[in-house]
Amino acid sequence: MAQNNYRDLIQGVRGRLDPENLILEKSIREELSSISYSDVLEYVRYAMNGVEPAYTQRSKEAGENVKTHLINGGISDASFQYQGSVMTNTHVKGYSDVDLLVISEKFYSYDAFEMSSILNESSRQIYYGATQLAKMRAETQTTNYQGNALSDLRSLRMDSETILRGKYLICDTSKPKSIKITNNNLRRDVDIVIANWYDDVTSVINDKGNNRGIQVYNKDLHQKGKIDFPFISIERINNRSTITAGRLKKMIRFLKNLKGKSKLAIELNSFDINAICYDIDQAKYQNLAFYQLVPVLYLQLKNLANNQSASDNLVSVDGREYIFRGQPQKLQSLRNLLIEIESIVLDLKTNRIIL
Repeated sequence: MAQNNYRDLIQGVRGRLDPENLILEKSIREELSSISYSDVLEYVRYAMNGVEPAYTQRSKEAGENVKTHLINGGISDASFQYQGSVMTNTHVKGYSDVDLLVISEKFYSYDAFEMSSILNESSRQIYYGATQLAKMRAETQTTNYQGNALSDLRSLRMDSETILRGKYLICDTSKPKSIKITNNNLRRDVDIVIANWYDDVTSVINDKGNNRGIQVYNKDLHQKGKIDFPFISIERINNRSTITAGRLKKMIRFLKNLKGKSKLAIELNSFDINAICYDIDQAKYQNLAFYQLVPVLYLQLKNLANNQSASDNLVSVDGREYIFRGQPQKLQSLRNLLIEIESIVLDLKTNRIIL
């Protein structure tokens, strides 16, 4: 197993977290001084640390500027939402992009087949209350929209491109699913994504809100993409991390930084890493010191890597997708991440920081 050069790793994390040297390190130094100091301990603390708020604020300001330009440019019948790691403060780069969703309010899609099946099969209705069935029935009877969904999405995309090309020197409209602009003053990129709302059964019976899904428009294929549910995931991560005094987010950032330093192939994205950490019983870590979170993560990854039932049944934070089932290449990425965290655990034990 390769030896970790923690001084270099610390500088790498600090460089990503704080490229302009804005962080006041007093709080981190005080925390480290209260326990047995070592380079591995300092690395773990930095790798769990959030991006300095000033950087995150600039990312959000860049998104708000785009939103203002679109509204002032005439975009109507659309709502604006953000998605991604910036919204949970689990991003690990100071210069993080932000994703601005421009969601058509002219129409929405819903799972008509599933709802009709439930309403027409008494054997399935026993799993739902009368109020929930009434909500599904009302949903299937909503037929106000008379337009063309794909045409409306394409118009929203084309109008957004026209407005943003007139406002930003750097405006890339070549990607099928997003427009990328660069705000030179704030030194931030913003990805603008055109989408529509989507409601499944869970969304409808829970009065929609953050349970709603989205479908991203692909202008090259002229079609709606797969269904995602980013808002309930954001809400759940933020709520769980509040309950655990930020520990959930520390673990997510730590795994992201381990992935970033690794020379092994780790094809796990934020969606996957969020699920891995969210799955851990909060009772196992809600009162632990930051360095004690590392063995908790190690045991979680080890269990997923060695227990097929556990890996097959790990679901996304929104509860709608299996992460590893039927994906052996992704499971190998998990095993590579396990190798990385095992080396940290061994160094913590060598330095007698953990038993």
